[in-house]
Amino acid sequence: MKRIPLGETDVSVPAVVLGMMRIERRSDDEIRELVRSARDAGIDFFDHADIYGDGPAHGCEQRFADALRFSSSEREQVILQSKAGIVKDGPYYDFSYDHLVEAVDGSLQALDTDYLDILLLHRPDALVEPDEVARAFDDLWRAGKVRHFGVSNHTPRQIELLAASLTRPIVVNQLQLSLTHAPIIAQGAASNMAAQAQAHTLDGGGVLDYCRLNGITVQAWSPFQAGFVDGVFLGSVHYPELNAAIDVLARRYDVEPIAIATAWITRHPARMQVVLGTTTPARVEAAAAGSDIPLTRPEWYELFRAAGHVVP
Repeated sequence: MKRIPLGETDVSVPAVVLGMMRIERRSDDEIRELVRSARDAGIDFFDHADIYGDGPAHGCEQRFADALRFSSSEREQVILQSKAGIVKDGPYYDFSYDHLVEAVDGSLQALDTDYLDILLLHRPDALVEPDEVARAFDDLWRAGKVRHFGVSNHTPRQIELLAASLTRPIVVNQLQLSLTHAPIIAQGAASNMAAQAQAHTLDGGGVLDYCRLNGITVQAWSPFQAGFVDGVFLGSVHYPELNAAIDVLARRYDVEPIAIATAWITRHPARMQVVLGTTTPARVEAAAAGSDIPLTRPEWYELFRAAGHVVP
C-alpha cells in the first residue's frame, strides 16, 4: 500500500481509506472481517461522520467501536477521521462553536476514544462564522480531542475564508472524484475551450490545484460512482468504452477492474487518497491493490478519454 504525507504534517497515511458509512446494519463479525481485510491490505485509516447511520447521530461510529473494542495500544495503530456540521434532522448545516464541540464529544463517546486524528467540516455551511470555527478548532486541539483539521466539498475561497481566522492548518479537503465524475481535473484539461462544457468552472476555481499549492490532501469520495446518484460505472452498460479500456489494463496488470479505477486516482501527482465505501472485504482488497499500480501517461489519458472527457 502506497503511503503519502497528510497535508504538510509528519503523519503518514495510506493512499486508500475505508469509509464506514454503511456498517450500521452489519454484524460484529462482519465489521471485524471488513476491518481485518483492510488492515491486511495496508489500510489503517477509517473515515466516519456523525450523521452516518439510519438512526440517531453517531450510529456507525458506535457500531465500529462495539465491534472492534480497541485497546489503547490498538487505537494508536489506526487513524480515525470523522466529520461534523450536517444536522441530520434538518436538513441544514451548523458550524457554530457549540454544535462542533458537541458533535466531537458525541463522536469520541461513540467511538470509545479520547481523540480524533482528523476532524472534517462536512460540506460548507452558508452561514459560517469563521471566528467560531477557529475557536472550536483551538479548544478541541488544546483539549487533545482533535489532532488535525480539514474540510469536505469546499472551494478555494471557502477555505481561504476559514483560514483567515484559523490558527490550525487545513490539511484535508474531501471531494467527489471518479473517472466519470472528474470536474476538478477535467476542467483544467479543457481550459479556454469556449464551446466545451467541460471547460466551465464547477469547483470554485481550480480546487485541486489550490490544494496542491497549499499542502492540502485531497480525499476522493465515491471513487467508482458514475455521478452523484447514478450508480457505479464499473461494469455498467452505459460506459462500454471505459469498461473495455479498464478491462484491458486489468489484464495487463493482473488485477481486478476496481484496482484500475483506484489507480487512476492514486497515479495523479496530487497524491490523493481514495475513500472506499464498500462493505465487501474482497472488494476492499481488490481496490487497495490499485494504489501500487504505476499507470503510464498514455494509460491514464486513455482512461480519461474513454470516460467521456475531452482530451484536446
